[in-house]
Order: sequence, then structure tokens, then C-alpha cells
Amino acid sequence: MRKSVVPVFGAVLLLFSLAVVAASQVQTTTVTKVKTVQNPDGTYSIVEYPVGKETIVNLNPVGITGAVGSATIMRDDNGTTIKMTFEKLPADMAALNLYAVDPTGAVSALGPVDIANGIGTFTTTTPLTRFMLIASPDASLTAYDPNTKIFFRSDVPSGLAVIPIGSTGVATGVTVGEQVGAQSVVTDYTVPMLGIPHYKKENDTKLKINFTGTMEGARANVFIEPHKHGKATEVLMHFHNLHEAPKGQAFVLWAVSPDNRFQRLGQIVNVRGREEAEIKSETDFDDFGLLLTSENLVGTTVQVVSPAGIRVGVIQLVP
Repeated sequence: MRKSVVPVFGAVLLLFSLAVVAASQVQTTTVTKVKTVQNPDGTYSIVEYPVGKETIVNLNPVGITGAVGSATIMRDDNGTTIKMTFEKLPADMAALNLYAVDPTGAVSALGPVDIANGIGTFTTTTPLTRFMLIASPDASLTAYDPNTKIFFRSDVPSGLAVIPIGSTGVATGVTVGEQVGAQSVVTDYTVPMLGIPHYKKENDTKLKINFTGTMEGARANVFIEPHKHGKATEVLMHFHNLHEAPKGQAFVLWAVSPDNRFQRLGQIVNVRGREEAEIKSETDFDDFGLLLTSENLVGTTVQVVSPAGIRVGVIQLVP
């Protein structure tokens, strides 16, 4: 009788062990599923949008009751298209100003949205791939923090993870060391590619640049023209309102390749009484992004062959 109990008891133990293993396998499968990650305070919701996939994003209202907002975002080789819809807005709201905030904290203006009968729609494009969207009553927003006055902020789409503010890029960013006094400070350059292979040959494509920091208030237009023969692409950057920029500072324009190689396209040095300036150059990079940095002068020249200063410009397609 006792001998027959032992095999039965062993079988029970075996079944119990298999059940434990099966349960642990199920738990492991559940844990490894991709889940949405949201910052605890919800103030930053920067994500990287996938290529070739339409993503629906909720725009959460901030401080206004009952309003609804959403965005459809589609990223491809030509950039990122954003289609936005707002409904049930307050009757006294006539316009909203849309911005994208990238992982470095830089704010890019996307444009104003006209509101009629509580409804507003807007479509635009941006070369950015990693960003969050905010809508503000402020028409000249240059920075964002948790205390900035906003009416909407993008949520985190299912399956995407938040990129922390100030994080370095991988495919679209370059991190370099900047020497400040005796300390080495890490500067994050997020340089989105412009999709040059899709530009028309011998045809100007106009870009615009939103200046930040010390260059705030200045303006510039950028024109890109791929040559019909060969692989060179001409880059022309025309600066306006330089009286708003600091004097005695050099501003250097760089072409940045997808594998993070830098080519210095030119520079301007702002002097008293200067209103306009121009940089004209070309690059053989098959595709590239454009980066504008402020660099310290050494005598009357800038002795740098790769960017070491602060990024002061975000270049984007004109809608």
C-alpha cells in the first residue's frame, strides 16, 4: 500500500512542478510585451514615431474642460506629416498656436490654428521624428517647462515609450563634448535628416529655421538645390534681422550625414550694424541635416572643424 502511494505522490509533485513552470512562462510572456511608458507627472510625452505607420495621438486638454483634440501622424522618407483636429473648444477661443518639443527641449513652431464655432483643423509637416505636441495661447513660445501656459499636450500612443527630456539621439542625434572653463559639458545635437534624395533636381526647396537662445529674434531662409549632374547639393542660407543676434559671435552652418559625419558649410561673424548675411556652399552627402551652432571666436576666426558650441537653430520644411 505504501509503495503505491509514493508514485502517486511523485506524479502529483511532477504535475505541480509543470504547472509552476507553465505559470512562470505565461508570466514572462506578459511582462515582455511592449507597453506604453509615461512619465509619472505627464509633463513630457516625447516619443519617436515609427516610419510608414499612421499613428493616432490623443491631445489631452490642460485647464479647459470638455475640449477634445487628436492628431494623425505619418512619418516617411520626406518627413513627418501631422493632421490635427480640435473640437468643443471654448466659444471665446479664436486661435491656438502649435509647437513641437524635441528631446533636447528645443521648441519648433508648427503654426497657428484658426478656430470657428469651437472647431479647428490644421495640417503641417516637420523633419522632426521624435517630439511631443503642445498647443498654447502664446504666439511666440521659445521654451517649454511644466509651468508653460498650454491648452493641449500630446499623449503617449500605445506601444511607444517616452524619451526623457535632454536624452541623446541614436540615429538622429550626435553628442559631443563642449569645453566650458575647466569643465566638459555634454551638448546634444538632434539633427533630423532632410530626405535630400526626394528633392527635385535643379529646383530650390525652401526651408525655414527657428532660432533659439542667443539668436532669438533673428530670421533666416534656407534653400536646398540638388545638382542635376553628380551628387552635389547646393545650400544657401540668408540671414535677416541680425541686429537681434549677439555681436562678436560666430555662427557656423554644418551639414550632418546619417552616419554623423560633419561638413562645415560656412560661417558668419555678427558685427555692429550688420542686418543681413549669407552662407553659400555645397555638400556631396547623399542625405543630410543642417545644424547651426554659435562658436567662440579665436582672434578673428573660428578654429573648429566639428561643432563644439551651442545649437541655436532648428531647421524645418516650410508647409
